[in-house]
Amino acid sequence: MGPWLAIRVDLIEGRGNHLWPRPGRIIAASRQHTFSALADAIDDAFSRWDRSHLHEFTMADGRRVGRPDWTDEPDDQLVDGRRTALGCLGAGDQFVYEFDFGDRWTHLCTVGDQRIDPLESLGIIPERPLPYWGWGLIPDQYGRCRADDDGETLPPPDPKGADLPPLRPFWGPATPL
Repeated sequence: MGPWLAIRVDLIEGRGNHLWPRPGRIIAASRQHTFSALADAIDDAFSRWDRSHLHEFTMADGRRVGRPDWTDEPDDQLVDGRRTALGCLGAGDQFVYEFDFGDRWTHLCTVGDQRIDPLESLGIIPERPLPYWGWGLIPDQYGRCRADDDGETLPPPDPKGADLPPLRPFWGPATPL
């Protein structure tokens, strides 16, 4: 399969918030993989669980790559990401990935200067693009902080482990001496 691309993806903003420091991930991808497969890897890397939203890539020259069948009106300027391979990318190329046109999760993608050997870097040759390095806190797609977060109710006080089963030290209700 030959050397692969290492694509750095920095999350710049989303839900009206500018993120600093910026969380990021590095994704290994073959030049034969598609932009659609890269979008899936980015969404995996940034913990997106609701994939029903539109997304697209915008290249430095203004070309847009996405899913033409998702638009309400025909868009001759949108290249089909399911049929467009990453082979068009070169070292140092930068482009934008935007997920969810309402919340505008915007990422800066940068192709690394050096190609990688997936077997050496990952220990495997994956079938699709794969995140293999990362940093930073990933914000929840909808800004939720807990399972029952309705966006209005304050969280309950921290039980400091008393709500957990006693399977680890300092978990479970405190026992009197």
